[in-house]
Amino acid sequence: MYLDGSATPPVSGRAPDILALLGDRSTLARQPAFRIAEADGPADLSAYRRLRRDAFVYEQGLFRGHDLDERDTDPRTLVLIARGRDGTVVGGVRLGPATDGPDIGWWQGGRLVVAPAVRGSAGVGAALVRAACARAEAEGALRFDATVQTRNEVLFRRLGWRRVRDITAAGSPHVLMRWPIGRIAAQASAAKAALGPLLDPLATASPGFVGDDGAPVPGTDVVAACDAIVPSMVERAPDWAGWCAVLVNVNDLAAMGAAPVGLLDALGAPDAAHAARVLTGLSRAAQAYGVPVLGGHTQLGVPAALSVTALGRTRHPVPGGGGRPGHAVRLTADLGGTWRPGYRGRQWDSTSHRRADELRTMTGAVAAARPAAAKDVSMAGVAGTLGMLAEASGCRAVLDVAAVPRPREAAMGDWLTCFPGFAMLTADAPGAPPLAAGPAEGAVCGELSTGEGVGLRWPDGDITEAVTSTVTGMGPA
Repeated sequence: MYLDGSATPPVSGRAPDILALLGDRSTLARQPAFRIAEADGPADLSAYRRLRRDAFVYEQGLFRGHDLDERDTDPRTLVLIARGRDGTVVGGVRLGPATDGPDIGWWQGGRLVVAPAVRGSAGVGAALVRAACARAEAEGALRFDATVQTRNEVLFRRLGWRRVRDITAAGSPHVLMRWPIGRIAAQASAAKAALGPLLDPLATASPGFVGDDGAPVPGTDVVAACDAIVPSMVERAPDWAGWCAVLVNVNDLAAMGAAPVGLLDALGAPDAAHAARVLTGLSRAAQAYGVPVLGGHTQLGVPAALSVTALGRTRHPVPGGGGRPGHAVRLTADLGGTWRPGYRGRQWDSTSHRRADELRTMTGAVAAARPAAAKDVSMAGVAGTLGMLAEASGCRAVLDVAAVPRPREAAMGDWLTCFPGFAMLTADAPGAPPLAAGPAEGAVCGELSTGEGVGLRWPDGDITEAVTSTVTGMGPA
């Protein structure tokens, strides 16, 4: 669908005249009355600002002289305009980060305006609001607010927005409204929500280790972990799949404070050449992390598939459910690297360029610090994994968004939902020492409290709900 809501591309220039000459009246009748796009150059911006001045200064008297402010000069601000069939700008809206400094994923929309001639039945205003919501989410926003004139609250409610509170803006009554962004909750639900009921018949976990990254073997100091790689990734990027099979298992052991002692792999591949590429990546990672491949199973002539089991040792496993209300939450993550080609916004590659000593320092950090609880960030992302730690601990978690360590190149929405290479969430008493994780950077960025779910706390003190309930349904450890 196009931003104007039509199922056909907009016709521009003199195309309607040509269609008329050809007698194609049915196609002409289907042309939308307007289309929406990002403002393209000074002429579009000037036309949009004229509409604003006419509406907010002359018609409504909300401002004197002009309605321009610092958001208009912020280079991060985006303007979407509605253009009529003749090319005239008939409406617009602006949106962009709500705070100065780095974009932390809190965006704000405003200065929505529609030309008098097309107000009402044309639906320009509603289309602009929908387009702004879509664009904010595409830019990685996790909070999107708008200050709405009281008389327009009904429109925004109809479009799915939620009232936050009454405020005063430009000397007149307004309503602060918020667009619900469910990106984190949807990812956590898709990846983990089925686990509790599904795994209930296999409830064999050691006491205190429900939902952990690895499983302590009763009566020993051995911890076992097992991960399967998504088959499409084994098919599309076999070398990277092999590397990740080691990475995720070593991280699972590291979260429990266990030192890796060996790996077993089970590989399916369509042919020997494909299998060789997977094993090349696996072997390279095993050497980098200093863990031997003890054996495994390889089958050819089948669809691509890969799983790896890792064995580690520790006398005192660190649980994922050891957090308690009042504990501080810390994220320690390797911010180096970049998005993996083909997986932008989903997989951050911070490991393939690291030296072996750097990798081993990071994976040994939990064992050295021994926090009360630890979980490595999985495919549920930072926020979803924090929800799993909180659930296993019988707690609620609040994450201070502005304090989260994050690469500059990653939008907040992407960073909190991606697989980040090496990232460890820990919970411990306030003032506990940080993880000494070499090149990884860490910061206290939240806390555990009573309740359930995960909230995102913003610089103005507002908390938006990222996960409203438990993540896995497996319950406290």
